[in-house]
Amino acid sequence: MKKAFITGITGQDGSYLAELLLCKGYEVHGLIRRASTFNTDRIDHLYRDYHDPNARIYLYYGDLSVSGQLTDLLHAIRPDEIYHLGAQSHVRVSFDMPEYTGDVTGLGTLRLLEAIRKTGMKTKFYQASSSEMFGAAPPPQNEITPFQPQSPYAAAKVYAYHMVKNYRDAYKIFACNGILFNHESPRRGETFVTRKITRAATQIKLGLKNTLFLGNMEAKRDWGFAADFVEAMWLMMQQDEPDDYVIATGETHSVREFVEIVFGKLGLDYKRHVSIDPKYFRPTEVDILLGDATKAKKKLGWTPKVTFEQLIDMMIEADMEMAKKEKTLKDAGYRNCEVR
Repeated sequence: MKKAFITGITGQDGSYLAELLLCKGYEVHGLIRRASTFNTDRIDHLYRDYHDPNARIYLYYGDLSVSGQLTDLLHAIRPDEIYHLGAQSHVRVSFDMPEYTGDVTGLGTLRLLEAIRKTGMKTKFYQASSSEMFGAAPPPQNEITPFQPQSPYAAAKVYAYHMVKNYRDAYKIFACNGILFNHESPRRGETFVTRKITRAATQIKLGLKNTLFLGNMEAKRDWGFAADFVEAMWLMMQQDEPDDYVIATGETHSVREFVEIVFGKLGLDYKRHVSIDPKYFRPTEVDILLGDATKAKKKLGWTPKVTFEQLIDMMIEADMEMAKKEKTLKDAGYRNCEVR
């Protein structure tokens, strides 16, 4: 039975990846941050108490800023594959917390690579790189497009990307970068723009909310389905030689178009409900991201399965179910569900 170690296992990508690996017969180990409240909602359906003889998923408290702990943990688990998805991954927040973002998103990767080097373990390493690294580079963007990062988050990811390449060359570690373009799902965090839109639109439809506040609606992104993208991560790790791959759908859509489609499917006029709040604008904007995944299609045999419209339908359906539950509570007099 193969062992996999996932940082960021409680996030959107981590939960889909854990599902995929468990289905493929892996034993899965995940790193989670200690907090006063549990943040394991996305993987609760996978978890079994470790006393259960059928348990194949194990969670450990830890932090990407503590190198010694990471080294000890990897030495104890000795995974066959490491999927490094953990990061401070919100681009706008990275402008408010640049030092923390650099420490966790950038140096966190270095700490894991050093842990592999120091222990001498024969493991494969996947780094979750980001299309944000391309920044102001003209589209379409692929593996040879020069990086032009436009945020502390993107700059930290560029650092991590190059450390992966350096450790691959210097120490012959099987380490690869997956340069993933935007990927969404019903499990996306509610502060990310796509989920923010579907969440608010369904609440507005049911009278739970009146207004959705957004920033730059003209930004264009290449949006795919997260479960499709984690399959590409796994495929990269099954190759004989490590390499770097762009993973994208090859389509780009604006935030405004996303809003129009979501509100239209719900029979709403978005212009009556959407307001622009300057605080959501980035100090430096990325205007358009459009990925060219030709290499991944040729070498990995990977193609996205879920279309843009199917993704939106999926997210609306999930958020409508959540909004209906909120409306039930509101109608029953639960005061925290007041119209805003």
